[in-house]
Amino acid sequence: MTSSRVLSAYTWAFIAFMFAPLLLMVVASFNNTSPPSVTDWQGFTTKWYEFFWMSPEAMRADNVLRALDRDRFISCFQNSLWISAFVVPASLLLGLSGAVLLTRWQSRVNGILWWVLLSPMLAPGIVLGLSALVFWGRVGVDAGTFTIVMAQITFVAGYPLLIIMARLQRQPVELEEAALDLGASPFRVFFRITLPYLVPALASAAVIAFMASMENYNTTMFAKGGACTFATEVGAMARNPNGHPPVINAVGTIIIFLTVSFAFLYTFLVKKEAKKGE
Repeated sequence: MTSSRVLSAYTWAFIAFMFAPLLLMVVASFNNTSPPSVTDWQGFTTKWYEFFWMSPEAMRADNVLRALDRDRFISCFQNSLWISAFVVPASLLLGLSGAVLLTRWQSRVNGILWWVLLSPMLAPGIVLGLSALVFWGRVGVDAGTFTIVMAQITFVAGYPLLIIMARLQRQPVELEEAALDLGASPFRVFFRITLPYLVPALASAAVIAFMASMENYNTTMFAKGGACTFATEVGAMARNPNGHPPVINAVGTIIIFLTVSFAFLYTFLVKKEAKKGE
């Protein structure tokens, strides 16, 4: 067996290891049984998806769905959207500031600043959540949505920092220096030259920050107090001693569908732009 065949076999085995559980999850989301199963097939159904809009009478008629609190689930999802609405802009601003500082300010302390700014990404989420809980509790702020936002920002801001830094390091510094030599102020240089160049990186960083905020569990769990988010509510449903309801599989399938759809859309737009450039 040649090395290329070994590599191909390993690649396919890795792909199967990564995506087979997702495929089983999708199949189980259409099985009329709870807990979810792909071996005990009880018939095709879409009621796990209809859970989000079916009538209260239809929910009460189902032994599994009537035990679930749909209003709370939707409310927790809305909380996550509100939290991300604050976390994403704040993370972009902090990440942009840190990236500009590390790439444009040449100093001996840059190495120390690098580790200080990235340390929240390296710290366990439990530590960040407990730290936010203790700190804000000492200043009289009860755990809730505010502490979730503060805890998530310390963690999520690292992603925009890395993405924007990678973009800034490819930008020719000579353009900014030439503009400064011609009399432009630093603010004008930033808004007319640097910021337009960073737009693709900022867009990518915003998407990553939004996803990190929505799926964050460890940090949020210890900073939420009596509040809830999409991730913590799904976690609570998954800890059901009788097995998690297939509604979670339906939610996961929807997320996979949206992710794949946006990936195909992005690929299509990139190819379309490439053809225009030719």
